[in-house]
This record gives sequence, C-alpha cells and structure tokens, in this order.
Amino acid sequence: MNTTQDNFQRFKLEEGTHFGKSPWILIDQSMINDFARITRDDQFIHVNQHRAEIETKFGGTVAHGFLVLSLASKVAMELLPDYAENSIRINYGFNKVRFTFPVRSNSEVRGSLFLKKVELRKGSELRQTFDLRIEIKGAEKPAIAAEWIILTIFKN
Repeated sequence: MNTTQDNFQRFKLEEGTHFGKSPWILIDQSMINDFARITRDDQFIHVNQHRAEIETKFGGTVAHGFLVLSLASKVAMELLPDYAENSIRINYGFNKVRFTFPVRSNSEVRGSLFLKKVELRKGSELRQTFDLRIEIKGAEKPAIAAEWIILTIFKN
C-alpha cells in the first residue's frame, strides 16, 4: 500500500468523528471594518453603528457572513490533526452554506467539525466532507451551518 492508501484507511475509520470545538474568537468592530475595507463591502449594517441601530433589527453593526465563514480555516487549523508531513490540506469548497444568524460586533464565535465522508480521489488525493458549524456565544442558533470539503494531497 502507498502513503495515500494507508492514510485513506486511517481517515475512513474517522468517519463519524466529531473533532470538538475551537477556542472562542472575538469579532470586534475593528475586524469588521478591516474586512469591509479589504472586500470593499462597506454596507452600513457592517460599518455604521448609529444607522445600524436605527435602521435595522440587529440593534447595531453585524459581521459580514463571509468574514465569519473565512474563520473556518482557523477552526480547521485548531481542530484537525496534522496527519502527515508529506501532505498538504487545501480548501476544496462547499456543498452548501447557510448564514443562519447574524453575528453582532463584539461577539465571540467558535467552530466545530464533524467528518461525514472520506473519498479516495486520483492517486494521491483524499477528499473529506465535514459538517461545519460556527456558533455564537450565548446565541440559540449557529451563525453558519455548512458542508465543507477539504482536499488532502499526499506526496507518494
């Protein structure tokens, strides 16, 4: 068996595993403003506290959904073990993403990962499908519910 085959067998045994929850991450107004500047999405609900209080049901500014989603990479780095020195792990995309609850400025979020499926692709690639949840401290609903695909490429 080659390295990819060995790892496929090991990863396959982890299907159904919940990898826990990441540490809390503070999303403050400074982070939101930086993201708005970088993405050029300066809609008032993100950057204008006064207008957001008056004109929305949020009671203040909220983080961009894509800002919260971008934290998935940090969640994966915190939760997933580094299985092999001879591999790289890359974001392959999402089957679905739902932004289920707004994240107010100065809220804390954390993520959790559940491994749903492992597939062998090509000669040296494994595709892992995870359920990703980003929860908000003190909120009843998660900010994000997604099915995330990570591709691991091995140097055989």
